[in-house]
Amino acid sequence: MQRIKTTEEWRDILQQSKHEPCLVLKYSLTCFSSISAMKEFKALETNLPKYLVIVQKERHVSNAIEKELKVRHESPQLFILKDGKGIWQATHYKIKRSLLSEAISMYVK
Repeated sequence: MQRIKTTEEWRDILQQSKHEPCLVLKYSLTCFSSISAMKEFKALETNLPKYLVIVQKERHVSNAIEKELKVRHESPQLFILKDGKGIWQATHYKIKRSLLSEAISMYVK
């Protein structure tokens, strides 16, 4: 798992998703549901690249994600990126390995 620290890194990853889908987790250091989401995210077995945004430390990246994907900010919030777009998302306690695996098999071909 690689941390996204700059908006440039975010835009590179969004661009990269045009060639290879990936997962991005927005994580809050102060949110209990983020702890659960992180455990599920770490335990997810996938070949897709995994990225992490710590909302309190990279607020500018979180804001860029909100603006560029045209989604309301929540944390935790997980996205599947493909073709330069967010094609699937889950928030809070809906971030579960089983749902993620199902979404990957359904949306990432």
